[in-house]
Amino acid sequence: MFNSKITGLGYYVPDNVVTNDDLSKKMDTNDAWIQERTGIKERRHVKKGDGDTTTTMGVKAAKIAIDRSGIDKNDIDFIVFATLSPDYYFPGPGVLVQRDLGIKTVGALDVRNQCSGFVYALSVADQYIKTGMYKNVLVIGSELHSHGLDMTTRGRGVSVIFGDGAGAAIVSREEDTTKGILSTHLHSEGQHAEELSLIAPGMGKRWVNDILVDNDPNDESYFPYMNGQFVFKNAVVRFSEVIIEGLKANNLEAKDIDMLVPHQANLRISQFIQKKFGLSDYQVFNNIMRYGNTTAASIPIALTEAWEMGKIKSGDLVVLAAFGSGFTWGSVIIRW
Repeated sequence: MFNSKITGLGYYVPDNVVTNDDLSKKMDTNDAWIQERTGIKERRHVKKGDGDTTTTMGVKAAKIAIDRSGIDKNDIDFIVFATLSPDYYFPGPGVLVQRDLGIKTVGALDVRNQCSGFVYALSVADQYIKTGMYKNVLVIGSELHSHGLDMTTRGRGVSVIFGDGAGAAIVSREEDTTKGILSTHLHSEGQHAEELSLIAPGMGKRWVNDILVDNDPNDESYFPYMNGQFVFKNAVVRFSEVIIEGLKANNLEAKDIDMLVPHQANLRISQFIQKKFGLSDYQVFNNIMRYGNTTAASIPIALTEAWEMGKIKSGDLVVLAAFGSGFTWGSVIIRW
């Protein structure tokens, strides 16, 4: 029997900082309105022409993670790439990473679980390693939201929240089963799928030919939609449930948590969960204030920053938790 262990972490965000005041020049909003509802002060957006894509950002984060893990890129046995914003409709970015990193012809899998994407991807890697199939798995979460947002007053409820960036982890075999990923817990509730969604373009709606012939500027289905209050209410419940599930599975309690890294959806959600579990500010890591919601990239970016700052040490109990579109949610319990 093996456990899997995170042996290398890396992240990348574009240089272009977009403040709340910058957004107020494009839509009817202001810094106070955004901070009160989300806690966000600024985010990073890819500038057109800079060359950054979902894949290239993922590659940049992966190179850092590989270097820190101490392995050679050709020691990687498998790639799992989580995103809702792939470069192409198909193929997915997993194979593009394999190509751009110059890795041998290993398998590459794309995960489309949005805000829960990295947790799902980490769970996939964990299971492959625990069964003995692979020894080193590259897991990436990367998003380029900014080019697809409605940057007008009509879309402000969504557009002020999201940012661009990527995070990556090398997950490797660990023979000491008291260390590494202890368990993962995944759930979905598809009856609420449309409450947080991007409907078009898609095969179930008008697609390329119709867009070219009849492009309706009032059709909002080509921009992300979010029923904010409904999502918030579900998020705080599911976050709590899946964290408790993970702790109970390992005979642990909230007081045992050294570091909780929640998906950076909304600072108010994180604060609610922190209060519910009686955790101190030091026990919960948030960076949504600086990066916004980077969906599948948010946990690996935050996890990397927390580790770089020395907030995660050997032996610590680290809990990752996410909730998002689908609805999907999950948790990962790690003994660092």
